[in-house]
Amino acid sequence: MARSLCPGAWLRKPYYLQARFSYVRMKYLFFSWLVVFVGSWIIYVQYSTYTELCRGKDCKKIICDKYKTGVIDGPACNSLCVTETLYFGKCLSTKPNNQAKLGDQGNLSELVNLILTVADGDKDGQVSLGEAKSAWALLQLNEFLLMVILQDKEHTPKLMGFCGDLYVMESVEYTSLYGISLPWVIELFIPSGFRRSMDQLFTPSWPRKAKIAIGLLEFVEDVFHGPYGNFLMCDTSAKNLGYNDKYDLKMVDMRKIVPETNLKELIKDRHCESDLDCVYGTDCRTSCDQSTMKCTAEVIQPNLAKACQLLKDYLLRGAPSEIREELEKQLYSCIALKVTANQMEMEHSLILNNLKTLLWKKISYTNDS
Repeated sequence: MARSLCPGAWLRKPYYLQARFSYVRMKYLFFSWLVVFVGSWIIYVQYSTYTELCRGKDCKKIICDKYKTGVIDGPACNSLCVTETLYFGKCLSTKPNNQAKLGDQGNLSELVNLILTVADGDKDGQVSLGEAKSAWALLQLNEFLLMVILQDKEHTPKLMGFCGDLYVMESVEYTSLYGISLPWVIELFIPSGFRRSMDQLFTPSWPRKAKIAIGLLEFVEDVFHGPYGNFLMCDTSAKNLGYNDKYDLKMVDMRKIVPETNLKELIKDRHCESDLDCVYGTDCRTSCDQSTMKCTAEVIQPNLAKACQLLKDYLLRGAPSEIREELEKQLYSCIALKVTANQMEMEHSLILNNLKTLLWKKISYTNDS
């Protein structure tokens, strides 16, 4: 009899649970569909950008058409367009418009003579109209100018030839300072913090890392107040540095290494609200003058400080215990360098030489170095 007092009670609960399950299922399906839609859209946009900017066949056709009509010329044109022994492989960048002015450089007459020597691709003592047009197009690119200036330096890839605004440099076996190469689709879904931690696991032995680090310090010396002026490293990320099978550092991408005079012209008087508005590339920062709301021209951090910031985790991970404390101390002193500090150039040279000496002493007698 007790059951007959509320006969519908045992029926109402299953209906309630069924409705709740339906709501949860619909909510789950909606968010699943949303994730798939957003993910597909991101992949589509990335793929469209990649294929649009990495169009090797189209670039080759344009360059070769100009070469065959005599508009451009260069030592790499025959290999690219006639014998076809030169071909496009992996697309290393999808960044357009990597152009800049030549600017005012020290020893300008020597620089002009050096450029004319490179422009004479067939080495006949004369620069043809096609070679001149090719050289002029290439001089709009920071990387080409720097490769010409630093051709005798160990850590600059050798310039193998050019054709129009295409230039060929030596192959570098390892095209990142550390890490593992993953398909770009997977890269989209890996958090940056986890990616950095994972990358540090895929590095050479410590003595070899020390040798690569010395190479970076030597490259910083090469571009610091050289005979053709001072150059600023505006993107010191690991992906722009590589090394060969002997663990000698090689610069993979130098497009964001710019003449200091050029950078000052680009950034000075730029309107700003805060220091965040006064950045070129990722690493060249000036300050915002709040009285005029304009960016100042002087870069805050020198190349060496940015290089040490990159090397800190790279060198401290696995460092021998007997030098770890001193190494950490020197790296932090290096990172603290400021362009505006008194006697900055003296401190720069002292810190750089101390770091190189510390590393060389530790690896001089090891097989891995």
